[in-house]
Amino acid sequence: MNAQIQIKHVLPAWKVFRSVTDIAPIRDETHYQSMVAMLELLLVEANGDESHPAMDLVDIVGDLIEHFETEHHQMPEVSGVQALKFLMEQHGLKQNDLSEVGSQGVVSEILSGKRELNIRQVRSLSERFGVSPATFVETSNPRRTGQVITHSRRV
Repeated sequence: MNAQIQIKHVLPAWKVFRSVTDIAPIRDETHYQSMVAMLELLLVEANGDESHPAMDLVDIVGDLIEHFETEHHQMPEVSGVQALKFLMEQHGLKQNDLSEVGSQGVVSEILSGKRELNIRQVRSLSERFGVSPATFVETSNPRRTGQVITHSRRV
């Protein structure tokens, strides 16, 4: 198939599609808000059906939004403890709700910085909240690994 012939058919259709939907690389905050609203409408239309034709547009619009957010809505650097505190607040959890981490006293020591999370605790929290284990990893021990200490991670 000749690519030039296809382009002759695609470009006019693209111009009409773009003028109706405004789906294109996001230009500014107003366009961003419009694309977020479009994404929400597409998700409502698809109604959780992964095979719905709207899901292709969900992927495209979602990628455009993600790209804009990466460039313009940077997430702050936070420590693993800050991330844990945030997630606990968002989920309405108290220290004694994190029994997979340890007793209320152990959780208190972790949240106050007196104790670091071990690998088992990191894995448990990662699974519970559905986030990367890197969210909770604070530092490497430079005496053991010879690596540079990293003090925070993006959430």
